[in-house]
Amino acid sequence: MEETKPAGLSRRDMFLALLHSFQSSAMQQMGKIPSPFSGQIERDLEQARLSIDMLEMLEERTSGNLTGEEARFLKHVLTELRLNYVAEMDEEAKRTPAPPAGAPAEPPGQAGGI
Repeated sequence: MEETKPAGLSRRDMFLALLHSFQSSAMQQMGKIPSPFSGQIERDLEQARLSIDMLEMLEERTSGNLTGEEARFLKHVLTELRLNYVAEMDEEAKRTPAPPAGAPAEPPGQAGGI
């Protein structure tokens, strides 16, 4: 029998809400949806990567302990976030200007691995 918490949410509901929370955070961090606090689009791809990593950790740690629905939802969320993250990284690469032709690959004083 599934345990129910005082708010009327089952463990299943709480788990799916946790996944949705990480999903929403990552989408916000990738600039896909506005921040609920500022209403502005804010991008922080490093934090988005951390949110995705947390979901990957949950997938690993809960492997074999989820219902089919929970496992499918987690897999769907991870797939969606990974695809969006790759697209955002590609966009970031396009926005970052390439170094001028003939520019040194390393900053001065860094040659030779020092």
